[in-house]
Amino acid sequence: MAESHGSLPLFKGTLDLLVLKALSFGPQHGYGIVTWLEARSEGSIDVDDSALYQALHRLEGRRLVEAEWGVSDNNRRARFYTLTARGRAALRDESATWERYVASVGTILARESR
Repeated sequence: MAESHGSLPLFKGTLDLLVLKALSFGPQHGYGIVTWLEARSEGSIDVDDSALYQALHRLEGRRLVEAEWGVSDNNRRARFYTLTARGRAALRDESATWERYVASVGTILARESR
C-alpha cells in the first residue's frame, strides 16, 4: 500500500471529540478551532467549515459547549465556544473510549497472518 501524504478522512464522531479537545485549551471561535486542529495534526486533518459548524451545533445541543458573541483578534464579531463541565466529562470519557479503540485496532493489525 502506498503512503499517502494528503488529508486524512475523519471517522464518524471523531470531529466532535477533536473539537472538545481544542476547546479544552480555552474558548475559541470556529476559525481558531480549525487552525488549532490543522496545526496539531501537522496539516493532515482538514476540517470543512460546514462540518465544523454542524459539530458545534450538536455539541451545543448536548450542552457540552456554550457559545457567546465576542470580537476576534482581527476585530470582527465572532461566536466563541467554551467547554462546559459536562463537556470536560464527555471529553475524558470519549478520549478513553477512543484510546481503547485505537489500541484494539492496532493489536488486530499487528497480528501476523498465516
